[in-house]
Amino acid sequence: MTDTPASYSGPQRIFSGIQPTGNLHLGNYLGALKKFVDLQEDGWDAVYAVVDLHAITMPMEKGALLSQTRQIAAAFLACGVDPKKSILFAQSSVKAHVELAWIFNCVARMGWVERMTQFKDKAGKDAERASVGLFTYPVLQAADILAYKATHVPVGEDQKQHLELSRDIADRFNREYDAPGFFPLPEPLIKGPGARVMSLKDGTKKMSKSDPSELSRIALVDDADMIAKKIKKAKTDLLGDMPSEVDGLEGRPEVENLVGIYAALSGESVEAILRQYGGQGFGVFKPALAEVTVNHLSPITQRYREILDDPAFIDSVLQDGAERADAISAPVIAEVWKLVGFWGA
Repeated sequence: MTDTPASYSGPQRIFSGIQPTGNLHLGNYLGALKKFVDLQEDGWDAVYAVVDLHAITMPMEKGALLSQTRQIAAAFLACGVDPKKSILFAQSSVKAHVELAWIFNCVARMGWVERMTQFKDKAGKDAERASVGLFTYPVLQAADILAYKATHVPVGEDQKQHLELSRDIADRFNREYDAPGFFPLPEPLIKGPGARVMSLKDGTKKMSKSDPSELSRIALVDDADMIAKKIKKAKTDLLGDMPSEVDGLEGRPEVENLVGIYAALSGESVEAILRQYGGQGFGVFKPALAEVTVNHLSPITQRYREILDDPAFIDSVLQDGAERADAISAPVIAEVWKLVGFWGA
């Protein structure tokens, strides 16, 4: 485990969450869910949320939120998150998130939030029509983390900027309310292969559920035939066969992505994979990658479908998780109320 800043003396804890929007894919699994399970098995005190409050910052089909929240919770469970070892809950079921977010909205500065590049990406050209919630999304994210005084956050490279904002907000709150070390300055956890899985159609873009092409991603609900089809059609390049050494991946993002996926799912090193397949054509490597992918994901897909057929079980897990999450966050909020000076605190 990574050391936390010396000024904070509380327990080490992880927080992370996934939005209930669209079907989860291989990038979500390798970049987040698989790492959540690995960290859980390493003994981390972990709090995981289906962040449904974040989901409504963008337009959503009426009536879809509850169903999609259950779907994401089922994916957490199918991938191996154990609700007895970790806390799993729906973000909206714990009031600390919105309460602390308002305090942090008053602590954060406009200039800090305006620098967040994801708002520009998601809002597009017509930012004035975007919701205020989308703009303040990273402030709510800081509240998600710090309501549990989480010391570490497993994040992808694209989320590091938001985590820096969380650190800035925590530090300013501690100073502004003369409470040194009250909130930790959360550290990122970025490690291992597959931390950033790219599109199967463009190795320079992250694999995304918003991509209009289904062939750009492998969904966790895909069957073996669909996985094989998508990998067969995955873009490579015209530079020849598989390289034999890591240096040969330079300038070949699509090939590097496929090799990274193989390494993340098989547990083999990139070097070992290139030694085995170097000099051979993609007609040899792609079927091998498809086999590795199917073998790894098939049990997860089967378990996922079984869990979805039992919504009462999903709801019981989320209810228990909400109660345990509230037990951690409520005392934090009570102390924040006292530090701020609210009446009746």
